[in-house]
Amino acid sequence: MKIALIGYGKMGKAIEAIAIEKGHEIIARIDVDTAHKFTKQELEKADVAIEFTSPHSAFDNVMKCLSFNVPLICGSTGWLPNLPEAEAYCKANNGSFLYASNFSIGVNIFFEINKRLAALMAPHAAYEISMEEIHHTQKKDAPSGTAVSLAKQIIESVPRKKSWVCDVPAAQNEIGITAKRIDPAPGTHQVTYHSSIDTIDIIHTAHNRTGFATGAVLAAEYIKDKKGLFSMKDVLGL
Repeated sequence: MKIALIGYGKMGKAIEAIAIEKGHEIIARIDVDTAHKFTKQELEKADVAIEFTSPHSAFDNVMKCLSFNVPLICGSTGWLPNLPEAEAYCKANNGSFLYASNFSIGVNIFFEINKRLAALMAPHAAYEISMEEIHHTQKKDAPSGTAVSLAKQIIESVPRKKSWVCDVPAAQNEIGITAKRIDPAPGTHQVTYHSSIDTIDIIHTAHNRTGFATGAVLAAEYIKDKKGLFSMKDVLGL
């Protein structure tokens, strides 16, 4: 498979290593220094593009790839208000697009555990719900996309929680998220249900970027030759 990397930072390089190890070819590495190569002529050589950049550039990158009709995997976070527009454009143009706030196989299993625990805890109002996430200091968005996904899952299952807030005191109908930035942490997410009687925690800790990169390559392998909108649930059969 021929892969174009949109974003060639630490994640891009980790994805490159996994992709090459699995026998794939990197045909383009697009970053600030090679932005002039981000063209239809270059991208149409790829079977799939993988986008990991930053919140301020992700949406434009996604729309550009979709306009080139290149199957696209996107793992950038912090641009979710624009995601519906990208998905609508993909559908209207019979494209291929898979967005995930986290590509780690472990995290996606953690998402399923989070949903199940939230459903079990929904009737028990004595438990207050909070979250903590830790990432490296170069991560630009806070809370992380993974933390937002976890919070949304809880809100869908627990009627007394209507929204989330980050790094400020939470009201009774809010989930409080604490976002910490500590090097070299690649990512830890903890969901806590606390009462005067006991505390229940679920935690996922990433030890390195390999899990994220492996999942992104799996997603690329999955989306090749497919049309439509997909998620990691499709990739993993969850």
